[in-house]
Amino acid sequence: MLGWAIALPIIGTYIVTSVVLLNLPWLVHRRKQTKFRCRHISHRGGAAENLENTMTAYHHALKMGTEMLELDVRLTADEQVVVCHDDELSRVTNTDLKICDLNFKDLPCLSRTLAVQFQPGVSCDMKNDDCHIPLLDTVFEAFPNIPINVDIKTNSDLLIDKTHELISKHNRKDLTVWGNFSADVTEKCYKKDPEIPVMFSMKRCAILVFLFYSGLLPFIPIKESFLEIMLPVTMIRRFEVPRTMKILCHIVDWFLISPILFNHLEKRGIQTYLWVLNEDSEFDFAFNKLKVAGVMTDYPTRLRDYLRSSNLNPGQPVPTANGSERSELIKKD
Repeated sequence: MLGWAIALPIIGTYIVTSVVLLNLPWLVHRRKQTKFRCRHISHRGGAAENLENTMTAYHHALKMGTEMLELDVRLTADEQVVVCHDDELSRVTNTDLKICDLNFKDLPCLSRTLAVQFQPGVSCDMKNDDCHIPLLDTVFEAFPNIPINVDIKTNSDLLIDKTHELISKHNRKDLTVWGNFSADVTEKCYKKDPEIPVMFSMKRCAILVFLFYSGLLPFIPIKESFLEIMLPVTMIRRFEVPRTMKILCHIVDWFLISPILFNHLEKRGIQTYLWVLNEDSEFDFAFNKLKVAGVMTDYPTRLRDYLRSSNLNPGQPVPTANGSERSELIKKD
């Protein structure tokens, strides 16, 4: 009895304190300050409207009001940082070569038609002659004021170093998010330069869930600035997956997709982005029920139209002095 008399007040105090700090995290944590907030994010530049990760896709996305470009980077044999999701090129070109085995000048052109990976049965045709895999340097040069989400696709110190050099060269530490689902890659990015915001890795997502349901999250500092996660139920609706995977997706959906969690992170200055959402019903669920900060989509035009019809207008692109485009919604928290 004495044990319970001691334990119950302690447990009660812990629960009450946890709940209070969950709702008022600024009492113990300084809110993260990022230069931008983005609702409209174009996945690979909008892979369903233009060939993925091409300059044409990025320019089109900006015209459609996107506030952030999402892209993937890899390293060529001559140590150039290029923008492409795949290393093995059979999906996106007419060859089975690998980026890591080729010099930049020898990279093959993209196929004229590419399947949209996150929209089964849908393909995208080339709209002009732009079928080239671009340099990250070229993308940074073209969009100096646009937030860009950089997915480091391989666990390579050299790739991280080269990407960091380009981020520094273009003076865009406060306009770049980088990392990967790999905990090793994201940790290396953070150690390389803590000033550049990083995303949660898969391992850190698991830790985040544990901290949230144990009540510890309000007490723990968080180094990440962005939670970028798949909406599991949406994925299993689109793809044929084994029963075991469906069960796993539902479990992840149950524990991770929580408006309470997202709201707590938002109050700490950590934005939540869901990927890859392509339908109005998915946009509506994300913004109105889950209250997330932003959505990554393959359809920048569709997301623009949804945001406008919902009075959640993305920033309109305007010309800058050098002819590039920027979003009006680049701002401080």
